Amino acid sequence: MVPQMLSRPLVSAKWLAEAVRAGRVGTSLRILDASWYPPQERNARQEYKERHIPGASFFDIEECRDQSSPYDFMLPSESHFADYVGRLGVSNDTHVVVYDGDELGTFYAPRAWWMFRAFGHKEVSVLNGGFKNWVKEGHPVTAEVSQPAPAVFKARLNRALLKTFEDMIQNVGSLQFQVVDSRPEGRFRGTELDQGLESGHIPGAVNIPFSSFLSETGHEKSIEEIQQIFREKEVDLSKPLTATCRKGVTACHIALAAYLCGKRDVAVYDGSWSEWFHRAPPHYKVSELKRNR
Repeated sequence: MVPQMLSRPLVSAKWLAEAVRAGRVGTSLRILDASWYPPQERNARQEYKERHIPGASFFDIEECRDQSSPYDFMLPSESHFADYVGRLGVSNDTHVVVYDGDELGTFYAPRAWWMFRAFGHKEVSVLNGGFKNWVKEGHPVTAEVSQPAPAVFKARLNRALLKTFEDMIQNVGSLQFQVVDSRPEGRFRGTELDQGLESGHIPGAVNIPFSSFLSETGHEKSIEEIQQIFREKEVDLSKPLTATCRKGVTACHIALAAYLCGKRDVAVYDGSWSEWFHRAPPHYKVSELKRNR
């Protein structure tokens, strides 16, 4: 395997299919299905059991999180993450490829990609186009659940890639970094509910819905198109940038898009709007709905 491939944020279905066919899935290459869906809609683990990319293991975002937090999907501790991914056969020398089965092409995979990077792992890639396009292109699927040999993973949290509530509160006054919110426009503006929660945004945030970065087929848009999206929103990729959303998931699409443009230090506000709504003072919650009342 050519070393420079390992730091690529994206790999194609063709590249991964060749790796699977060549028998390279093992200690040096692990594939993780990071799908998650609302329980009333789809069962991610069951779908994984029924069909997945050969050699893939299931990365359960419900298990690999801080289960003591009142907020969804918050990062687990270093030891929790290290233990969890070690049981999936991932060591510090493993190239990890993550994907999910969302109909958009990619939804949760960038969150898993960012989690690995946040815990110091550089050799992690997202399958461009996701499982949807893997199947569409006719690549093999299996119901055989792999049992990878456990590995030792040492995690070290890179705090530069993570923002806390306190960081975000301080930034409202200091404007030390730009904030991009990846939720749909209506939720950002506060004109529609966000999964039952009143919506709105952090003062000073810019809205770029995460789906803006995906093509109609579900693949990432070209670097030129992504750069243009940031330019149109007056987001300067040469300056500090933090991404936010509803619960720290689609914010990772912002981090991935910026990474494709060469910016590798985008932080994610892990608590995102879920935490901000419950903890920030009322005047720090910008909503058109409130303004129009």
